[in-house]
Parts: sequence; structure tokens; C-alpha cells
Amino acid sequence: MAIHLISDLHLHPGEPWLGQLFTRTLADWRGNIDALYILGDLFEYWVGDDDDEPFTRDMLAQMRHFAAQTPLYVLRGNRDFLLGAGFAAASGATLLDEPHTLTICGQPYVLVHGDGQCTDDAAYQQFRAMVRQPAWQAAFLQKPLAERHAIAQQIRTMSEAKKQSDGLTDIGDVNDDAIRALLTAHPGATLIHGHTHRPASHTLQLDGVPRQRWVIADWYAGHGGYLRLDEHGVSAHPLSL
Repeated sequence: MAIHLISDLHLHPGEPWLGQLFTRTLADWRGNIDALYILGDLFEYWVGDDDDEPFTRDMLAQMRHFAAQTPLYVLRGNRDFLLGAGFAAASGATLLDEPHTLTICGQPYVLVHGDGQCTDDAAYQQFRAMVRQPAWQAAFLQKPLAERHAIAQQIRTMSEAKKQSDGLTDIGDVNDDAIRALLTAHPGATLIHGHTHRPASHTLQLDGVPRQRWVIADWYAGHGGYLRLDEHGVSAHPLSL
């Protein structure tokens, strides 16, 4: 049994290579793995399931073709938290709530996007709680599509400016206590997440027992990565055009 996991593709038409790599990867894996899990931020931003942008519709068609033969599962990320039933119908994917648990070859895993564990960034956590309220989402989705795109672009610009001003500081990484709490709630499970753009494997001691945390590689500059779960455990692999 082989499961592949990817995260943080940030698909958008301004970077056509992202769509090319995604399309080719889906074609290579279709029918050759048992399932594909996408752990959030599949798109750079998602303004609603009614978005009719040609690039977006093409990516959904590619996913639907893949999902016709290979199970496809998607977690929402901090950029595409508005993915809904319309997206699922158009892509053939099954939307998952987090944390999501699964067992592969007898080993339990727990999957999250990762932004919920970045608790040192209090301002972001307040924003995250707000935009996940049904009332906020309903009000946003009632706005004209062009206005929603403009708001998303503004938030994206502000986010990029904040990352430049902060640099690579711990505020953009997961909080150790949040990780320990998540692992405590899922005894024996290996944690897998994305979001931080810091691909690595980590071992931490929890009540004297070593526990594993894996961070999936993001996609950038013609390159990406994925994790493979099989009878050997977890392994990281590169992707490139």
C-alpha cells in the first residue's frame, strides 16, 4: 500500500509551472498509488466555489480525471479555507476536517495543515478564528466575485509583506506545546503537516517515548516534494519539472 501526500502548492495562473508540475504529477500517479492527500494551500487563494477562472477550472478538471481512478483527499489550508461542496464536486476530491487520522500498514498517522499549531502568532490565530466563522464566510461569499478576488489579493500582499519583515523567525513555525498537545491526543501517531515551508523530519520525546513529526515540502521555483507512506514508514521525495 502506498499513499502520497503533498501540501502548499499555491496554484495560481501567475506561475504556470505550478499547474504544469501538478498536471504531470497527477498523470504519473494516477492508478499507480492507493491514494493522494493534499494537506492544504492547494491554491494560492480560494474566493469561492463559483470562481470561473480558466486556470482554476483546468486544475479542477485535472483533479477530477485523477480522482476517477485514484482516491483524492484534501484538507483546507490558510489560503483555501473556503473550499466547499462545489469544489469537491468539480474536483472529485473528498474534503477532510482536521485533524484527520488514518492507519497505513499498521502505523497510525494524524494529518493537519499546520497553521492551527502556529500559536505564537496571536494576530494570525485571531484572523483564523474569524474567517472560519460561518457568518463571516457567508457574508464574504455574497460579495461579487471581482470584489472577493481584490480582497484576496490584498490579503496575499499583506501576508507577503509580513513574511519579509519578520524573516524566518519562530513566529512562523509551529509551537512546541501545540505539537505536544496534538500528539498527546493521538497516542502512537506520527504527525504530518505542511504550512511552514520548512520541510524536515523531527523527533521529540513525549513522556519518554520518541514521537515523529514530518513537514511536507512546499512547491517553488520549479521544484516541489512529497511524502510517501508505505510498509517502510515515511519517506520524502523531490519533484521537479
